[in-house]
Amino acid sequence: MPRPVRDGIPASRLQLPPGPWATLLDGLCARFPGVDRATWADRFRRGRVLDAEGRALAATAAYRAGTGIHYFREVVDEPRIPFAETVLHVDGHLLVVDKPHFLPVAPTGAYVRETLLTRLVERFDNRALVPLHRIDRDTAGLVLFSVNPDSRTRYQALFRERRIRKEYFALAPPLPDFVFPYLHRSRLERGEPFFRMREVSGESNSETVVDVAARGPDAWWYRLEPVTGRKHQLRVHMAALGAPIQDDPFYPALRDRAEDSHARPMQLFAQALEFVDPLTGEHRCFARRRDAVPPF
Repeated sequence: MPRPVRDGIPASRLQLPPGPWATLLDGLCARFPGVDRATWADRFRRGRVLDAEGRALAATAAYRAGTGIHYFREVVDEPRIPFAETVLHVDGHLLVVDKPHFLPVAPTGAYVRETLLTRLVERFDNRALVPLHRIDRDTAGLVLFSVNPDSRTRYQALFRERRIRKEYFALAPPLPDFVFPYLHRSRLERGEPFFRMREVSGESNSETVVDVAARGPDAWWYRLEPVTGRKHQLRVHMAALGAPIQDDPFYPALRDRAEDSHARPMQLFAQALEFVDPLTGEHRCFARRRDAVPPF
């Protein structure tokens, strides 16, 4: 079933985790401590919390771990993102979009309406749209969406089984002492604050192939190919090598982000996606224009 949509905004999905709560209201308050109990109660009253079939749920409904629900996030004074996405390809199964910097792929944090998913659902009048992967809000570049639920699992498997090649470009300080291409492996775990990642000792769980695309006097363009897909992987790996990505607000140090600096976007771009189509066996490659990456 396509996710419900209200006021042009797709609902968020949640599979209820295990927990001791008696009611759904109690469980959601515990799961999202940043939203107060009165707000959740009001959402229930207005039919903004639904079951997997799209039917309104009561706040007193029993909490059952493993149950799937939908809920509508709401944000007061949501920031506007003054940049537009570019649709590169659409067919009966896939939608490929070049996302601008600062725009989240899906509702998160302070963003509900100003997201790529919400814009595309409204633009194509298709509630079945689902992103097959995500890139950071600070990253620009390609995002692949499933258009058709009937073929979705076949395309999701490309990412799960690492049968899709992803290429990124990043602008960062020179690394003259390295031999390229260079394979960087490390173990990534959640850091502090909660939205940052960090490298720790132990068996590696992340891999990135780093190569040089162009050399400038003060910065180089790197071609990055993530073998794994850990959160913030490319950003953490480049910082760990001593070449943090230009204008990265998180690494190596957390920058004050009271407001986005639209004049200084992080210089990381999801450049290309390449795979064998699981439906047709066709080799497919989607790429941003090479001149879309700024020169030195």
